[in-house]
Amino acid sequence: MGILYPMSAVATWVISAAIVGGILLRPWRSAEWQWAVAGAAALVVTGLLPLHAAALAVYDGLDVYLFLFGMLLLAELARAAGLFDAIAADAARRAAPSRSRLFFWTYAAGVCVTAFLSNDGTIVLLTPAVLAAGRAAQMNPLPYAFACVLVANAASFVLPISNPANLVVFRTLPALAPWIRAFALPSAAAIVATALVLYFCFSRTLRRPYPPPRSLRAPHPGAQTAAVAIGVAVLGMLAVSAVGAALGVSAFFAALACAGAVGFKHRDVVREALRSGPWSIVPLVAGLFVMVAALDRSGAIAHARALVLSAAAAAPLAGSLLAGSAAAIACNVINNLPAAVIARYSLTGAAMTPHIARAVLIGIDLGPNFTPAGSLASILWLMMLRRERIDVRAAQFIAIGAAVTVPALLLALVAVIA
Repeated sequence: MGILYPMSAVATWVISAAIVGGILLRPWRSAEWQWAVAGAAALVVTGLLPLHAAALAVYDGLDVYLFLFGMLLLAELARAAGLFDAIAADAARRAAPSRSRLFFWTYAAGVCVTAFLSNDGTIVLLTPAVLAAGRAAQMNPLPYAFACVLVANAASFVLPISNPANLVVFRTLPALAPWIRAFALPSAAAIVATALVLYFCFSRTLRRPYPPPRSLRAPHPGAQTAAVAIGVAVLGMLAVSAVGAALGVSAFFAALACAGAVGFKHRDVVREALRSGPWSIVPLVAGLFVMVAALDRSGAIAHARALVLSAAAAAPLAGSLLAGSAAAIACNVINNLPAAVIARYSLTGAAMTPHIARAVLIGIDLGPNFTPAGSLASILWLMMLRRERIDVRAAQFIAIGAAVTVPALLLALVAVIA
């Protein structure tokens, strides 16, 4: 006889499915955040989640919202100042006529930006820049655009600040030195495997030469100020990370200080950054926190806890592969932020071996590369491409994403126990 679930649990799952479906499909050209906020409100209004529990769930994500806002503001300041447009134009001129050289330069830039400004920062900064460089060089920009989105997730566990999901999975992030010891080898495996397989996917295109590009727009006079201020802000956050302090608060105030420094002489850069930034991500994430709290109340997360405990009881390699693969699958079904919140609940209070927690994080960070809606970074990437009227079909993304992610994920999960 099958398990009979109470109607309240079924209703919670139906509303949660509607939230995720709305975010992924965006019917009637709706915005992603509207589905998350409306779904969270529906869970409260129907009594499936008490108001005080919803408020606690929203508050639980405060550090994540502050981190997201701070990192995105830093990225938007650099974008508004034309900093990365100028860098991309120079790279395209120097790499000509080799598309392969430009591909690996783009990928290396993506690793650096992701490590120090988060995976969302890579999308906001690098994607528009490589699209502009591609237009100027009169060549197909998709190999370089895919390099941006896939490296944004592949390099997102290099440092604690490389992905907002890192703050979600671990209630208390490890200090910088233990983090590097734990994730240096898995990160290297994921980054190298992703680069090589992605290059193979586009090798026919990348072997052809291209003419030196026409010049792009010159950087804003405030670009140098923005570069120095952002560099100081990142160094400050790394110092905070080194002692294991709260990253969200430090990212928020570092970004405000950076905006103040840039705005002292170049207010137009700050105005443009605040006007065009993807700030709707904050209510989107808050709605997802409420959804996961309702799922936990319905009993759904108990199954995730059981799976994590099974992985912890297995042999190290089998447990790592099981936990990381399950987390990756969850990301591509419900997006990595809800999956990260579920992982946070599942790992709490369990006598968990360190390699299982690390495997879960790798699945949460790297796993979303399978589908175009697996992570917030991927959703941002699609938004950037839509602005430029570039259409990437889901089937195309999945074909490339699966080919790239399977070997990268397996190698990273094996490296966790090395």
